[in-house]
Amino acid sequence: MNTVKGLSAPIVTGVVLLGLWEGVLALLDPQGFVLPAPSEIVGALIDNWDAVFQGARITGFVAVSGLIAGIILGVLAALLVTRFRTANETITPLAVAVNAIPIIALAPIFNNWFGLTSPRSNQAIVVALVFFPIFINTTRGLSQVDRNQIELMESYAASRSRITREVRIPNAMPFFFTALKLAASLAVIAAIVAEYFGGRQDALGPMITQSAGLTRYDDAWAAVLAGTAIGAVLYSAVIVLERVAMPWNSLVRNPK
Repeated sequence: MNTVKGLSAPIVTGVVLLGLWEGVLALLDPQGFVLPAPSEIVGALIDNWDAVFQGARITGFVAVSGLIAGIILGVLAALLVTRFRTANETITPLAVAVNAIPIIALAPIFNNWFGLTSPRSNQAIVVALVFFPIFINTTRGLSQVDRNQIELMESYAASRSRITREVRIPNAMPFFFTALKLAASLAVIAAIVAEYFGGRQDALGPMITQSAGLTRYDDAWAAVLAGTAIGAVLYSAVIVLERVAMPWNSLVRNPK
């Protein structure tokens, strides 16, 4: 019941905004306007369904595979820096430096390393963007533990690995899922932007640029809509995974 109530507000808001969008464009009828009406975008999506679906499948694979790799690397790095001081002094500055590099600078380098049409170059860009929020938030969750809990575990002669498993990791879970919600959207953005510089030409990125270049804005926005759908699916999957992994946390936030 709470889920239905939580979804009703954004759905109603979205319908109202789409209706206003459609109505304003129908009333003003702007010539050469780069933002077509929702009905035109949906029509372009239906007319080009096979091409858009193929592009979404290619871009989605890059986004999901890069997201998974970034999650694994980010969590492993967080575990290392909270356990070993040398790892903290080495990995953290490197992660900050990589995160400060824009995609436009990384893309040509990765394309030269892995090949212009190889998906690995775009996957590497997704990993680079996903890694930092996962790493930083998970590290924070592993580090900001109640000292009394640590002392209690130590009084029972618990090993460091057991303290990590039973105290630090449960404490880090909310931090991790907060970062994962952000990373899910970043993965799609990174995948599409990376495709502007290389990768398969039937992916969403080239589809958007080619359609916009030919002033087929309805086709371009249909591809954008497909990318938005990928991001929404990934975000929803994270929400479901969070509820499964931390049922106690959802009960605390939504008490009966």
